[in-house]
Amino acid sequence: MTDPGNLTADDAAHLKEIRTSCPELDAVTHHVRDFASMMRDLRGDQLPAWMERVLADDLPALHSPITGLSRDIDAVTAGLSTPWSSGQVTRTKLLKRQGFGRANLDFLRKRVLLAP
Repeated sequence: MTDPGNLTADDAAHLKEIRTSCPELDAVTHHVRDFASMMRDLRGDQLPAWMERVLADDLPALHSPITGLSRDIDAVTAGLSTPWSSGQVTRTKLLKRQGFGRANLDFLRKRVLLAP
């Protein structure tokens, strides 16, 4: 789960040994790292090509998540392309609830945009 650049030399050597002995695990690791890179770099445009690469491999355990992603591809692509996190969305909902019945949309907009 750690970025490969942050592994100790012993851990990196051990991981390399494990991946060499199991080609399926090596393929899964490659796909997971590619997905993590898409998330980190906000590259949702790469999602369809990534999904095709995963489906091309004989890894049935990864086919089910791909099927789920394809059901709502637009939302997943948007989620991988925008800098908004679920924490920011949760905070916005909290601000909305705090002003319910007392504040209008203009006030909520100012609180969301101007709050630290």
